[in-house]
Amino acid sequence: MPELPEVETIARGVQERLRGDRIVEAWFGSHREPFKTPPARQAKGLEGRAILAVHRTGKHIVCELSTAYGNPIVESAGGIGAQWIVHLGMTGRLLVTTPDTPLAAHTHARLSLASGRELRFMDPRRFGRLDFRDLSRNPAFSAAGADPLTVTAAEFAALFRPRKLPIKAALLNQKLLSGVGNIYADESLFRAGIRPPRLSGRLTRAELEGLRLALREVLEHAIRLGGSSVSDYVDADGVRGFFQLEHCVYMRTGLPCRRCQTPIQRILLAGRGTHYCSQCQR
Repeated sequence: MPELPEVETIARGVQERLRGDRIVEAWFGSHREPFKTPPARQAKGLEGRAILAVHRTGKHIVCELSTAYGNPIVESAGGIGAQWIVHLGMTGRLLVTTPDTPLAAHTHARLSLASGRELRFMDPRRFGRLDFRDLSRNPAFSAAGADPLTVTAAEFAALFRPRKLPIKAALLNQKLLSGVGNIYADESLFRAGIRPPRLSGRLTRAELEGLRLALREVLEHAIRLGGSSVSDYVDADGVRGFFQLEHCVYMRTGLPCRRCQTPIQRILLAGRGTHYCSQCQR
């Protein structure tokens, strides 16, 4: 599943290419699974709106849209009338392309834009979700947990010190932190020198602060490299990321640790494959 760096990379790519463009027509497929909002309602709500901004919230891509049918006064003032919210699920892709590009299998949404470009959503496994919110009737979308790129030391400690969960499981809890998944939980725990099964509540404040900083460093570095392409992930232009080439523990079972040469171990923790170095992580 795409995690924070992958979602951030896609959101930035769409923002760079489509900010200010207008949705002329919206087409949606017949499979019902990807739609939190009925497709007919999405199409009616999207058509005529300008894309004012695109950003990441947790693991979601949020397109901020103008008022219906494009009110130039509101748009010039930066007013937001609606949101189109994309969750990529396990295998979702959000691509900026052109109308003459062959339509890929498992395409569930196709937004035609005034510039002549198209924004397409594909998802073979159909675990992704598309949602439309009219902000005159519904609250704006927000993530359940704190953002790991901006959470403060005090906030981070307050989230994890009361927990009796293994720290790996706590990192994956989207109600605590939004956007962290298996890859970056493993990699940040390695960088912080903390074994995944250790209980959150037994970590010292110094260890938690080290983990917070390690997590932010790993995420920011992964964003610079365009994310990790370990399965279906590509960015908004269809280009794979490079951070998987720098993984220290994730999916490296039996390979030598990049620091100490000890073979990387894999255990099952909270139902997830978990990778760590028994020498570097205590």
